[in-house]
Amino acid sequence: MERWEILREKILKFGVRNSLMVAPMPTASTSQIFNNNECFEPFTSNIYMRRTHAGEFQVINEHLLDELIRLNLWSYDLKNLLIEHEGSVQNIPSIPQEIKNIYKTAWEISMKTVITLAADRQPFIDQSQSLNLFLAKPTYSQLTSMHFFAYQSGLKTGMYYLRTRPISSAIKFTVDQKLAEKTLSSMADEECAMCSS
Repeated sequence: MERWEILREKILKFGVRNSLMVAPMPTASTSQIFNNNECFEPFTSNIYMRRTHAGEFQVINEHLLDELIRLNLWSYDLKNLLIEHEGSVQNIPSIPQEIKNIYKTAWEISMKTVITLAADRQPFIDQSQSLNLFLAKPTYSQLTSMHFFAYQSGLKTGMYYLRTRPISSAIKFTVDQKLAEKTLSSMADEECAMCSS
């Protein structure tokens, strides 16, 4: 017991070699090379276009893809629906609720939950976290609330970046034209059935 006390006193006085090593930060390039999301952040989309010097390619949340294949739900049409819904599974009827609960995007998760998870990690991080928060349309009241909650939770960094959504969404060039025509055709059929013509 005496040896532990001596060690404790030396640590308090001199510190520990390599004691400041953990500072989780978003590492987009490295994470994407290994098919992961940046750091500890929630996915902003379950499908997106990745642009590099080598070109442009589509990336899908690998875990979601595995689940959809396992459930025999994955198809070309579902991929297009996912693009149409900006990478969210929440409004796609064919996807089970259990999957929807697991694969929420950063825009669909409560920021209070994200801050709470950061506070849970904080005791194990000797520096700080690059905590990014996501609000589609932030207000002063939301920002104030998030900052105070982060402070009261003991975080060293309340927010690194605030990510917002653009006012208008991008044109979905990768949506299959045949699917769009099929959707329009079925809508036209419904209109005819409604007016009985």
